[in-house]
Amino acid sequence: MRLNHLDFYVPDIAATADFFVRYFGLSLQETNERIGRAVLHDEQGTEIVLSRPLPKFGGADQVELQRQTYHIGFILAERSDVDRLYECLLADDAAVSGPPAAIRGGWLFYCTAPGNILVEVGWRPPV
Repeated sequence: MRLNHLDFYVPDIAATADFFVRYFGLSLQETNERIGRAVLHDEQGTEIVLSRPLPKFGGADQVELQRQTYHIGFILAERSDVDRLYECLLADDAAVSGPPAAIRGGWLFYCTAPGNILVEVGWRPPV
C-alpha cells in the first residue's frame, strides 16, 4: 500500500499551490475554479489536493481556525538541500520557524505554507 493523496482546505488555492510548486517541486496537474480545487503531484505520483473548505465537512480551514491542526513533511536527499531550501525560503520572507537543527536523528526545520499549513523539511542520514 502507498499513500495516494492528502487534501487540504485553504482559503487561497492559487497562493498555496504556487508555494508547493515553487519550493517543493510539485507540479500542478489540474485546477478547477468552479469547484475550488487544485491537484499537485510529486515525482512519485503522490497528490496534494487543495480545496475550498466545504460546509458539509465543517467549512473551516486552518487560517479560519487560527491554529495548525496537522503538518506535512518532505524529506530531502542531502543535508545541504535542507540548508539551501531554508535560505531560499528565508530570502523570500516565507514564514520559517527557525534555522535547520538536529532533531530526532535528522536535520530539519519547519515553515508555514499559505493556508496556515505547517511543513516539516528534513534530511535523515542513511541507515
